[in-house]
Amino acid sequence: MSKELAKTYEPREVEDRIYDFWVKGNYFHAVPDPEKEPYTIVIPPPNITGQLHMGHALDNTMQDTIIRWKRMQGYSTLWLPGTDHASIATEAKIVEQMRKEGISKEDLGREKFLERAWEWKKTYGGRIVEQLKKLGSSCDWERERFTLDEGCSKAVNHVFVNLYNKGLIYRGERIINWCPHCKTSISDAEVEFEEKEGSFWHLKYPLTDGSGYIELATTRPETMLGDTAVAVHPDDERYKALVGKTVTLPIVNKEIPIVADSYVEMEFGTGVVKITPAHDPNDFEVGLRHNLPIVNVMDDSAVINENGGKYCGMPAAEARKAIVKELDELGLLIKIEPIKHNVGTCYRCGTVVEPRVSTQWFVKMEPLAKPAVEVVRNGEIKFIPERMEKTYYNWMENIKDWCISRQLWWGHRIPAWYCPDCGEMVVAETAPTVCPKCGSTKLHQDEDTLDTWFSSALWPFSTLGWPENTEELKYFYPTSTLVTGYDIIFFWVARMIFSGLEHMGEIPFKTVLFHGLVRDALGRKMSKSLGNGVDPLLEIEKYGADALRFTLVTGNSPGNDMRYSDEKVSASRNFANKIWNAARFILMNIDGKDVPYGLPEKLSTEDKWILTKFNNVAKEITDNLDKYELGIAVSKLYDFIWDDFCDWYIELAKIKMMGADLEAAQATRMTLTWVMSNTLKLLHPFMPYITEEIWQTLPHEGEALIVSKWPQYSEELNFAEASGDMEKVMDLIRAVRARRADMNVPPSKKAHLSIETQNEECFNNAKDAIMKLAFASNVETGASFNLEGSVAVVTDACKAYMPMSELVDREAEVQRLTKELESAQKQLDNVNAKLNNETFMSKAPEKVVAGVRDNGEKLTEKIRLIKESLEAFK
Repeated sequence: MSKELAKTYEPREVEDRIYDFWVKGNYFHAVPDPEKEPYTIVIPPPNITGQLHMGHALDNTMQDTIIRWKRMQGYSTLWLPGTDHASIATEAKIVEQMRKEGISKEDLGREKFLERAWEWKKTYGGRIVEQLKKLGSSCDWERERFTLDEGCSKAVNHVFVNLYNKGLIYRGERIINWCPHCKTSISDAEVEFEEKEGSFWHLKYPLTDGSGYIELATTRPETMLGDTAVAVHPDDERYKALVGKTVTLPIVNKEIPIVADSYVEMEFGTGVVKITPAHDPNDFEVGLRHNLPIVNVMDDSAVINENGGKYCGMPAAEARKAIVKELDELGLLIKIEPIKHNVGTCYRCGTVVEPRVSTQWFVKMEPLAKPAVEVVRNGEIKFIPERMEKTYYNWMENIKDWCISRQLWWGHRIPAWYCPDCGEMVVAETAPTVCPKCGSTKLHQDEDTLDTWFSSALWPFSTLGWPENTEELKYFYPTSTLVTGYDIIFFWVARMIFSGLEHMGEIPFKTVLFHGLVRDALGRKMSKSLGNGVDPLLEIEKYGADALRFTLVTGNSPGNDMRYSDEKVSASRNFANKIWNAARFILMNIDGKDVPYGLPEKLSTEDKWILTKFNNVAKEITDNLDKYELGIAVSKLYDFIWDDFCDWYIELAKIKMMGADLEAAQATRMTLTWVMSNTLKLLHPFMPYITEEIWQTLPHEGEALIVSKWPQYSEELNFAEASGDMEKVMDLIRAVRARRADMNVPPSKKAHLSIETQNEECFNNAKDAIMKLAFASNVETGASFNLEGSVAVVTDACKAYMPMSELVDREAEVQRLTKELESAQKQLDNVNAKLNNETFMSKAPEKVVAGVRDNGEKLTEKIRLIKESLEAFK
């Protein structure tokens, strides 16, 4: 590593070189170590289709900050990386690519399609991993996993067979959510509800006996083609006589029964509901209770099928219009009522989801959900912030069975085989060669694949070698902290919890730290449609990874969204420059002076003050990080570095190092270097690159900052009395400088300073600092002064006087203030004239009037202050 720092900090020159240094040093790699306590984080595996976005940048910055901090605290830290095969997203990308070439999946066949998919993964799958490295992620890349790799796939099959044998996985006909665009089923968690404009179509169904009509309303008239009953509530007096009779289904012209079912709400609408078991989850349940036929009227693309008669081949939206038109012509449309209602859409593509009956594979959720609720309720797993528990309980306590089969080719193929000769089904971890029932060898594997989240749910233990009981699994599981967005609490967090409990008999992690979304400067969600997305890689190119990381952590609080702006990341870059310049100043002052690493035996008041400040901030930051308050920790660190260290201590150190006392100068150099070196340790988890680069150039112990020891609070560095004395001196310097600024006195104009205090020793010990920083020509202390014609400043510990004549030319100042007073008075007169003008007051917009009033108040205050100053001179 270099022993010099360039004149300006150039992240592009530093970052790749430093990352390479860490990788070659094997600092990211973790091994089971009985001498150390383990600390494990598994990365939320990004999709192989992914490009690094701001959500990834925030998520991984937070994980890396925690991992780097724990590594420095002496834990055996494993941050386990990997990627997700992302069935729907990846298959869609490959199909789209093939479509441009004029090829379909069916043209290729499953085997050739999967060859192509693996090729795609080889080309693009590692892209996001390389992007995570640019961010500074210190993952154990030697342990990188992929949800479709051999080990994870073995774990998936093992779990499937286990759950099937326990009766917790079953195959059955159920209403599922079907995405007509992705052409696959999706689970309840993958349905997003959006408020959309819609209609209630009020219809008449004729009673078959010709005695009249029954009225009902629907939001989906096209599904009437599959109606197999109408239902009323058993206690509804209006319809009791009709139960058991039939109506003639319009257009289809078939008789369907009127059934009584308590699912119907008597008070809603007419109290009559059309029942379409194939296209509504509630109707499906009614159908089961009344043994109604199931008539599916749509194909995979939401196009009306052969059960729709003359509407066969029409897309559902077109069929809806045509059916409504025909009902109107038949005199069976009563009215159309506009409504706003929640419509389920596919979370991947935004297409309106069609509920439909289908034979699918399901996980029985109730027995798995109960223990998963209990471990959060009893505190075994802690959610941060705590309010996320409510969302979790609400979901888990109302959970439905999880549809896990997908009509896709890319993914884990369901380990079930069917015998065409005897109809036997075999569920096994490895492919059977013969049917156990009839001996046939013509077995055919289920065509469907598993939901991507099925494999992600096993991530905390499958990645550590399970189902084998590996050393890594024994040592690193359960993992310590999971860092994730609140938007995947159902998709992933809940499923990992019940999977860990079911298959490992243990929780998968002890803490879940939720973060919010990264929004734009106006608080809007970043999206393609708004064009307000920010590419983190471009930000790294422009400002450096450290500045981006620092911005993402600053102002970040658990579970809350944050706003990202150019101004914020630019300020973070300025902070990096401030640290760089401070380091260069130190290096220039220790060059050739043989400054060892450590603290001197004899410390000045200034040294004791900065050490006390450092000691306290190290304790506070550790406490904040323990509570996952990363934003508060980084804010305290920023204040310490910018205000205490750079703006105060470095200025105080300059005076000592330029003084005649050579021993004091060397002691200051040692303290300056020690505090900088240890402050870099506190900053390292947040800004790893710049801190490692600077630390390597300073006197230090150890080979790399990344594995150096995290600073701990030490009572030996707590100098309360000396620190209090220094604060008194600083208060005086601030007060003098503020008063001089009020009077427009330039720093070049020195003035005698008389300090009236009961603690003369405190101020006498700091005379050099006071003279330099309070721009004094001389400093004297005493118990009492009686000075005429002086300007006084007062602090808690003293009263200080400066002769007016030494600060300003009295006559010139009176002239200047008189002119300023006349100008301000003239402006105030104009303001008052406007406010007294009826025409202006009646015609000017309220905002303009408020602005004029505000200006008047500011001018009034300015005039008061000028008059006070003039009075003081007189």
